[in-house]
Formats: sequence, C-alpha cells, structure tokens
Amino acid sequence: MTPAEQIELACLMEATARKPGNVHPAAAFNDLDYNDFVQAASAIARPLATAPDVGLGRAIFDAVQATRTATGTNVNLGIVLLLAPLTAVPESLSLEQGLHQVLNQTTVADAEQVYAAIRLAVPGGLGEAASQDISQAPTVTLQQAMALAADRDRIAEQYINGFDLVFQARRQLEKLFADQLDWEEAMIRLFLWMLSQWPDTLIARKCGPAVAQEASSRAAAVINRTDTNGKSPGSTSGTINEQLLFEFDTWLRADGHRRNPGTTADLVAATLFAALRDGLITAPSFDDVRQRAAAIR
Repeated sequence: MTPAEQIELACLMEATARKPGNVHPAAAFNDLDYNDFVQAASAIARPLATAPDVGLGRAIFDAVQATRTATGTNVNLGIVLLLAPLTAVPESLSLEQGLHQVLNQTTVADAEQVYAAIRLAVPGGLGEAASQDISQAPTVTLQQAMALAADRDRIAEQYINGFDLVFQARRQLEKLFADQLDWEEAMIRLFLWMLSQWPDTLIARKCGPAVAQEASSRAAAVINRTDTNGKSPGSTSGTINEQLLFEFDTWLRADGHRRNPGTTADLVAATLFAALRDGLITAPSFDDVRQRAAAIR
C-alpha cells in the first residue's frame, strides 16, 4: 500500500466508525456530513504524501487547499496537521526513528505556510494568542509556534512531545487488533479509551475545561461498564454496553454539537495512519470500509 493509500484508508476508517459525538455514515452535523469526510480523505492523500519532497509547510497548505476545493468546508484541518509530520518521515525509517528530526527541523517558512493554511481553513474555536497569533505573520519556526499553543491544543502538543499520545494510542490499537475485534469496534474502543485518558481540547475551547473533563469521565464510565466477562475494567475484549454508548452519544450531540470531541477523532486518524505506515495492524480493504458505510446508512 502506498503512503497516499495509507493516508486515505486511515481517514476513511476513522470517519466510518460510529464514534459517539462525531459525524459518520448515519450521523451528520448541520454543515458537515460523511460525504465531506470521504471527499476530504481523497483530496489530502496525494498532497500529504509529497511531504518528504516538498516540506512540511507546503504539504499542509496544499492539503488544506485541496480540501477546500473538494468540499468547500473545514473538514480535516486537525487531521492534516497531525498526518503531515508523520508522512514527512522518510520511508526507510520507522516513525519513532525519524519523527523527532522532522519536527526539530521545521522552519519559519513552514510556519508561514501553516498559518496561511489555517486562515484558509477558517476553523472555529481558535481564540486569540498573546504571541504569534494566527492573524499575524510568524517570526518563529513551526515547532516553536506549536509550543505556544501546546497548553490549549492537543494537536499542537504533539509537535512538542514527539507525538507521544499517538504512539501510546498506537500500542492500544495493536492490542485491540490482536484481540481480533471487528475493525469498527476497535475504532470505537480506541476513541473511548483516548477520550477517557486525555480531555478533548476542542471541547475545552468551546465549552470550558470542566465540560471537557466531564466528557472524559463519561467516556471512562462507558469503558468501565463494558461487559468484559470478569476481566478488569477497560479490557480490550467484552461487549460494549450499547445503552451507555447511546446515552453518551446523545449527550455529546446536545447543545448544537458544541461538545463534539473532534480533536480526539483527529488523533484516532493519526494513530491509525501510524499503525498502517509501520505495518503494525492488518487493516480492512477500501471495499470493506465502503461496504460498512453502505450498511450503516
């Protein structure tokens, strides 16, 4: 599978899985639906795959521009920002071997192109920064700019800590696939586990840290009430309690979808790509994912 195919498949798997509070084939927002994510997945695959050749900033800008052209919306800015450093690692190296070098070698030019990409995407809930605000021309490298936002944005944090969360989540994903779970169930379990561990920073920016923490507590409750046949809470096996999952989904979608855990969903996509890229899981085929989407609708 080529890097572009890995990017597209990871995005399709993440978007198709019926994760609570998110868009999927059977659930849409007023301004966003599943088809937008499908088109965006195809649009960003080739631009991001060129990152080793054109550089991080250029790949991010081209991917965001391709998304705007294909969908006219800000569908996947977070996913693009997460996937670009991962795709920039030379294919001869594992992600853990090559990622720090990619991150440490970012430039002011990279920051300029990423700032332009973010302005093009027009994302909601950014707020204003005291230094290096997105409305201004950056004077620092991309990694330094991300450091200034790391305390309020989980995606920016990955640029500083070497994608530590993504690598932790990838190990959890390997366990889920080792248990031979259905791939969609593995995605849902991974999402719940990640949200239970790390409060979603998109929710925090829109609704405040207390609501973000409540979302994490509710995700943990769903995990802990899963029927694991006598195994410890949070086990990767067992049956998800569908009633609790439904109630959690309903709570997240209330208040005009302001509690949408979109950052966690973006991190799921990055985790999937990281696993596919290093050959750590056996993923479904594109046809399998499309058939699942058709069955869900």
